[in-house]
Amino acid sequence: MRALGVGILGLGNVGAGTVRLLDEHRARIEARLGASLTIRRILVRDPARERAVAVAPELLTTDIETVLGDPEVAIVVELMGGIEPARSHILAALRAGKHVVTANKAVLAERGAEIFAEAARVGRAVVFEGSVAGGIPLLRSLREGLASDRITGLCGIVNGTSNYILDAMTRSGTGFAEALAGAQAAGYAEADPTLDVGGGDAAHKLALLALVAFGVQVDPATIPTEGISHITAFDIRAAAELGFVIKSLAIGQRDEHGVGLRVHPTLVPRSHVLAGVQGAFNAVLVQSDALGPSLYYGRGAGMMPTAVAVVSDILEVARDLLAGLYSGTGSSGHVSSFPSAPTILRPLADVVCAHYLRFRAPHVPGVLGRVAACLGRHGVSIRRMSQETPSDDGSAAMVMLTEPVADGPLAAALVEAALPVTRLRLLGE
Repeated sequence: MRALGVGILGLGNVGAGTVRLLDEHRARIEARLGASLTIRRILVRDPARERAVAVAPELLTTDIETVLGDPEVAIVVELMGGIEPARSHILAALRAGKHVVTANKAVLAERGAEIFAEAARVGRAVVFEGSVAGGIPLLRSLREGLASDRITGLCGIVNGTSNYILDAMTRSGTGFAEALAGAQAAGYAEADPTLDVGGGDAAHKLALLALVAFGVQVDPATIPTEGISHITAFDIRAAAELGFVIKSLAIGQRDEHGVGLRVHPTLVPRSHVLAGVQGAFNAVLVQSDALGPSLYYGRGAGMMPTAVAVVSDILEVARDLLAGLYSGTGSSGHVSSFPSAPTILRPLADVVCAHYLRFRAPHVPGVLGRVAACLGRHGVSIRRMSQETPSDDGSAAMVMLTEPVADGPLAAALVEAALPVTRLRLLGE
């Protein structure tokens, strides 16, 4: 039986899960492939560190050249995370004639043009199912299942940490800080949760989704991104009274005017399919011309869910290798033509939707009229309004729902109003 060697870079949670799956499913893999997959080398920082999976000590190395210089290693699996040294190792692996599997959304979102160009030059594959939505076969579904269709939009929960926090706030009535502490205690949030709660992680994933779904290269730094740390228990309650739940969504839309991408907390109607996504689960709703809406739901992170995606990618590359599909240059795995220049996104100012506005204002005559006048001068119509009982400091929270309006005019109106305000967009308008 033919054997294909695998080199793994990184033995953290996902690396350990990958090793475990390759070992536990060895017989099934061999039956499906007609070949065996053998782990030849594993790059680690500290060989003496205790691991979540037992591996033979002779497999561990701190030298990348030991992995890349092994002629039996056909597939390199990068699971280190971050930009460097992951980027350098991926490029070196491609130049050494290895195919690459990675779950690293950051390096692909920020350095993907360079990586895919090199893969095309040397005729090697780069596959990355595990980089978005964990074990959900989302990218493969977009790339293959919808290959005959035209995807026009996607909208979903792609960061489990933010969803866990907002779900906890919704269920228990707690504030953001308490819900974040609970997520950290449960292992769903890092000690420094900025990338998750600030929206940066979702923006990286949305850039990759846009690449696969729309065929556009996007710099994640250009995606309008808002986090969830400003959401309060009051906002959660007010949304519920209005018939909504608050979710952090990654949204992509394509039409004749171009591509628009954004990440922000959103009021989702309670009847919407995304409203029921709880805990750290992910879900992405895709819209395409022929099929219409389709939903992809499951565990979006964690050792074993992500390892499932990684091992599936290894198997896909192995099957193609055995079939002789990588015999020359001009192929970059499953992104065949990476655009030469980043796409300029449609400005957020052009996005039209209804908005939730929460003002904190002194409880004095004329304030409500001044706010309404500012909104009206910029063409913003109010659909619904309520005001809470004034607090001890004499201020009160005013909540407004607007009719659908472009972001730009509303932003100008809020600047003119000159009051502290929390603004959240509504889904489905």
